[in-house]
Amino acid sequence: MSSLAGKVAIVTGSSKGIGYAIAEGLIGASASVAVSARNPQEVADAAARLSGSGKGRALGIPCDVRRPEQVRELISRTVSELGGLDILVNNAGVGAFAPVAELSIEQWDQLIGTNLSGVFYCCREAIPHLRKRGGGWIINIASLAGKNAMPGGTAYNASKFGLVGFSEALMLDVRYDNIRVSYLMPGSVATHFNDHTPSEADAWKIQPEDVAQVVLDLLASPARSMASRVELRPSRPPRRG
Repeated sequence: MSSLAGKVAIVTGSSKGIGYAIAEGLIGASASVAVSARNPQEVADAAARLSGSGKGRALGIPCDVRRPEQVRELISRTVSELGGLDILVNNAGVGAFAPVAELSIEQWDQLIGTNLSGVFYCCREAIPHLRKRGGGWIINIASLAGKNAMPGGTAYNASKFGLVGFSEALMLDVRYDNIRVSYLMPGSVATHFNDHTPSEADAWKIQPEDVAQVVLDLLASPARSMASRVELRPSRPPRRG
């Protein structure tokens, strides 16, 4: 594992699942990481567990990415307490699946606010600090639902299609600031997403640590290149029919 000693990262939605695995991988590579999610107790517990998992430091900062003032606090505390910012991983996400006529306005607002607007708020606050460090990385966790529509997926598809477009345009905006932008599009991942409880039946799925490995591989890329988009699928899903 290559060293990220001296680097500072923020991973949103990192109290469990994909975000936790990414934070763990970064800390194992000697980076300092701000661990963040909405639930303060879950954030504190995750940061405590991660503090002994590697050479890097874990700092727990609760944040609801739908709220710009909380995002501003997340970024400012990270910079002041960890010394700067080099890596932003936008992982926080939620799901709700229903036909449009059955989808509540609150569900729509929560999905778009978390999966898309929250990424905008985080990037907007982070970019000036990345520039101060001479560049860095923004990695957005999208989904294969960002290019494949599904029945009942209007809100989720809209948020992830939007995130794909946002990420591609952002990459063009900041590339000459030495800020590289990549987005990952995982398929089925064994996490607690959408109230799912992982079990042995999920062994065929992508595991959170698989996604974390892709993030670490991106960060190890030569400075002259980047993989702007990575699609990640289970290698052997169950056969249909």
